[in-house]
Amino acid sequence: MIKLRLVAVGKVKEKYFTEAINEYSKRLSGYCDFSIVEVKEENYKNPSQAEIKKILAIEGERIEKAVKGYVIVLAIEGKKITSEEFAQKIKTLTDRGEGEITFVIGGSYGVDERIKCLAKEKVSFSGMTFPHTLMRVITAEQLYRAFSINAGSEYHK
Repeated sequence: MIKLRLVAVGKVKEKYFTEAINEYSKRLSGYCDFSIVEVKEENYKNPSQAEIKKILAIEGERIEKAVKGYVIVLAIEGKKITSEEFAQKIKTLTDRGEGEITFVIGGSYGVDERIKCLAKEKVSFSGMTFPHTLMRVITAEQLYRAFSINAGSEYHK
């Protein structure tokens, strides 16, 4: 069974997001070994551009220690794909024997360039900006949808 790891900066504070993430994690357990690794978020009040670079570098070091396998960064400038294309990507990676896929969600200021360069791919689910905690829900749902599409289930209509 393939391992899917979601590395995300910060903690989810909203109970409704946690409940949604837990529901999709439970659903995913029938298809893969899914886990979420939270890395500490740096908190600065009104950071300057130099401080933002420092924040990204520090969070980047934490992310780098947590990633394994085939790394995909979720970034607004990444390749925009449909749910069907995402399902095909998961199937292709699984079929070619990738044992573990790590998805990375950055913090409030995004993901350090070093991590983007380390990744095999950058993917965007939308041209819109979402709160990083909501992106966990969206990513978990899209992963479940991808496996459902690949299994031919009626979840994806």
